Amino acid sequence: MSSGESKLVFVATSDIAGLVRGKSFPVSEWNKRSVRGVGWTPTNVQITCFDTIAESPFGSLGDLALVPDAQARFQMGDPGKALDVALGDIQSLEGEPWDFCTRSHAKRALSALHKLSGATVLSAFEHEFQLKDAPVRAGDSFGLKGFRDGQAWAEALIAELERTSCKPDTFMKEYGPSQYEITNKPAIGITSADNAVILRILTDDVLRRFGVNSSFSPILDPGSVGNGVHIHFSFVDDQTNPLTHDAADPHGMSGLTRHFIGGILKYLDQIMALLAPAEISYLRLTPHRWSAAFNNLGYRDREASVRICPVSSQDSEAIARQYNFEVRAVDAAASPYLAYAALVFAGTQGIRDSVEPPSPTQEDLSLLGQEDLAERGFHRLPQSLGDALQVMDKSEAVRSWFGDDFVNVYLDHKKQEMNKLEGLDWQEKCNLYKEVY
Repeated sequence: MSSGESKLVFVATSDIAGLVRGKSFPVSEWNKRSVRGVGWTPTNVQITCFDTIAESPFGSLGDLALVPDAQARFQMGDPGKALDVALGDIQSLEGEPWDFCTRSHAKRALSALHKLSGATVLSAFEHEFQLKDAPVRAGDSFGLKGFRDGQAWAEALIAELERTSCKPDTFMKEYGPSQYEITNKPAIGITSADNAVILRILTDDVLRRFGVNSSFSPILDPGSVGNGVHIHFSFVDDQTNPLTHDAADPHGMSGLTRHFIGGILKYLDQIMALLAPAEISYLRLTPHRWSAAFNNLGYRDREASVRICPVSSQDSEAIARQYNFEVRAVDAAASPYLAYAALVFAGTQGIRDSVEPPSPTQEDLSLLGQEDLAERGFHRLPQSLGDALQVMDKSEAVRSWFGDDFVNVYLDHKKQEMNKLEGLDWQEKCNLYKEVY
């Protein structure tokens, strides 16, 4: 066997904990394994982010296959020393999607949207992260000095992303201490969520080669800034014609867009446990942190849960292709597939039921009383993971989209994660999550 044939392919899944796990096989077996997959254990779904195992309905029983997707195959590392990686789907031994496979849920949500409306999602995940234990540059918010500090590893990361489906767009030193932001270009369908997984994998891998450690954790310090994931959405038809914009609408939204956003905002509190699934996520989701605290649509407002983004063109056709909105309530403790699935399911329900969103806001909702908020269709989102899980547990909509079994397993998974945090103060909790994500 040649050295090339002895190399390994790692088949990866992004699990309920939002972490990448998997199994490898010799590259010489690709043709067989791309059909049969590699063996996987059902109870693996209950491995928490702290490597404890939550109560599992499967116990020691059952067998599954983790099947690599050739369209989501890439290499990480320098040529000659690279690791071959393929994202995959967890299936039954008969080849059916497993009910607890996060990627399969996202695919199913996208299929439901297309079947109902003929629309396909064109989207991109925008990530913020921080460097762990790095010296803080004073006066360097959005600064050149911090950018220059990271230039070598940033350019190496950009080069490695260029060799994958995750095409880089912008990179910057962000507001917070040792905080950076990286964006990538939009992609069609499931590839967008695949790209989010790839970006997180490669960021960790490339930076480590430079002696730098990154963390995508929702917040590293309770008194400082958070790290969000903003998911940008637009829609195209089967001929890639844009479906998101309508020049006749005061805020540029097509009917499809308006109802999709209406669905997200109607069900946002019920899916928060999937979008922001760590205890510390809710330290970030407070007013005046430029995150998301209410179920509001904002017109170019960075405090809104859903924000209509600006366009840079005056040409009507170009505007229609640029026009997009972003969901700002997500963080990287969430599997990109689960966050994507939850938002697309909610948006599709909004289209199905013709849900109208509240009027876009351009004000500080934290200054309004409960009656004023309710009169305008707004409410505060859950303020703790425990609250978010309770709301999700009672949601008929979420249970109809994901299935009772999935919701119950997810609830048990998160309860076990929270058990690990009992008795810790907020900084101690942040420290634990910092090392995981």
